[in-house]
Amino acid sequence: MTHDTTARRGFAGLLLLLWMAGCAGLAPGGLPAGTSIDTARHGLFAPTGEYALPDGGTRLEYARGAFGRRTDMLDFDRGGALVRSQQVLDEPTFATITPGLTGREVLMRIGHPAQVFGVPWQRLHVWNYRWFGGDCVWFQVSVSDADDRVTDAGIGQDPACDGPNGRD
Repeated sequence: MTHDTTARRGFAGLLLLLWMAGCAGLAPGGLPAGTSIDTARHGLFAPTGEYALPDGGTRLEYARGAFGRRTDMLDFDRGGALVRSQQVLDEPTFATITPGLTGREVLMRIGHPAQVFGVPWQRLHVWNYRWFGGDCVWFQVSVSDADDRVTDAGIGQDPACDGPNGRD
């Protein structure tokens, strides 16, 4: 390999690293306060949910990350300026998910689940959330089919860890 080829590959690698660092800064959770809601909606990532806030503002949800382990919620005031950004898949936020909340309230707090499965004999659906703090566990929210209310929430075993290479 010639010196010229090695130099070009090194330069290309440097450009790739700079581009990746720039994209990380442009990720929804990295937007600075005051960013307009239109800029956020039409950026590199499309929102996965949108919710009206009680004060007339808007919350945009960005569910992403490896296996759905990250969800950023961006709150905009009624004028459309970003006032707060928070990664919500964590234990303090999970602690706010209690029986009686509606499914819509859960979505507004922690976003769309990574996986949903039904439990027909109990007439409910279980919403499953992965997060970086859990090793082979996920946060599960049971939502009644009858009234769309949370009946239970807590930590459960992640089936992705089952199988021949799973942990016992």
